[in-house]
Amino acid sequence: MKNKDNVLVSEARELALDLVHDILENGAYANLSLEKTLRSSNLSHIDKKLVTEIVNGSIRMTKHLDWVLTLFLKKSMEKQNPWLRNILRISAYQLLFMERIPDYAVVNSAVDLCHKKTSKTLAGVCNGVLRNLIRSRDKLTYPPTNSLEYLAVYYSQPEWLIRLWLDEYGAEITENILKYLNRKPPLTLRNNNLLSTPEQLCQDLCQDGVVATLSPLVAESIRVDSMDKGIEELTTYQSGRFYVQNEAAMLAAVILDPQAGERILDLCSGIGGKATHFAEKMNNQGLVKAVELHQHKLLILKNNCQRLGINIVEAAQYNILEMTAAEQLWQRVFLDVPCSGLGVLNRRADARWRKNPQEIKELARLQQDLIRKAGEMVAPDGILLYSTCTVNQAENEAIISEFMAENHEFKLDPFGDLIPFIPLDAADRVNAERGWLTLLPGKYDTDGMFYARLRRSNAV
Repeated sequence: MKNKDNVLVSEARELALDLVHDILENGAYANLSLEKTLRSSNLSHIDKKLVTEIVNGSIRMTKHLDWVLTLFLKKSMEKQNPWLRNILRISAYQLLFMERIPDYAVVNSAVDLCHKKTSKTLAGVCNGVLRNLIRSRDKLTYPPTNSLEYLAVYYSQPEWLIRLWLDEYGAEITENILKYLNRKPPLTLRNNNLLSTPEQLCQDLCQDGVVATLSPLVAESIRVDSMDKGIEELTTYQSGRFYVQNEAAMLAAVILDPQAGERILDLCSGIGGKATHFAEKMNNQGLVKAVELHQHKLLILKNNCQRLGINIVEAAQYNILEMTAAEQLWQRVFLDVPCSGLGVLNRRADARWRKNPQEIKELARLQQDLIRKAGEMVAPDGILLYSTCTVNQAENEAIISEFMAENHEFKLDPFGDLIPFIPLDAADRVNAERGWLTLLPGKYDTDGMFYARLRRSNAV
């Protein structure tokens, strides 16, 4: 059994190396590559978790790892053999950030991988670098503390992004954001209130081998600590008892506050995470029209509705910018715009390395076009809820301010009384009472999100 286990671990590490190499050297997308590879593999659930952590961690912490490894190399990482540098990265990640893996197992695996992927000479280099790292692990040096370079290197983020957040939020808040974005993403489940209570779901999950607790924050949320199988293998998942969703995203339905029997328009609906939540809040009575540009997302949306037992969501494929306002306007319109995703960088390991300031400028132009179009579809005295999963003013407050300056019939609509369960600090409470709110990553133990609730006046 011991030999068999060693083979499985070796196979898992080689798979992790191949994925990291493909992502960093060939530009493959981490989440897509991981999902496709693991779905077709015969690895156990435990080894799939090992591969996932090594890959996501090594990609996320690449800048930090490269800085540390360069301390023990004669040449920069860019000049190393591609296979060697990625073997060093996944090995350094295990040594520095994964506590349960013995040092000898990491080094032996790395040397074996070097023999297989490179040469005997480079295997020797790998062995020497990793052993030196182990000896020096407690006395590593970094750029001067609290400098921009230190924050970028230590927390492994691009400098332009650090500079943006320092300018907008200051040093202390920026460092708190960075810490959260390097944590393992929390797994939270949204109870399907159409089928049972959160308490009953929690009990049934435990019978399914899941260690879970009721969230102290959002009423229908379950926080998962661990599980011994994949999500889709759970009987509670198969029977539609829950939807995987972060608690910050669950607030969309709370703030929109849809009522049973109403007609809701969900623009940029994606795979229907929020649309299905609206339907649950409406007790599956009324209509949620879910508009999405991409057909493959609509297919997933329809499958999600079927699994959850929801039949009031009408999926529609449109380019929103080409839509015309219907004769019958909508009482509640939800617009979850494409954004830079800076509030959820912990969920996409490679996302931080793909973002740039120019993208934010281009997204802001698109967001402004989208909110103008969405505004045309709101009925008098109707609600428009704008949301992003990013945390920068250019895509959030600036978009809303410009939209209201151009459309005087729209005013911010307070929603603080809708989320009394969120322990907002004084400044955030004032913002929510005004009608918009930025949830900074980790501040309330959630991902980063922005919400702005607008009401259209009767005089249109």
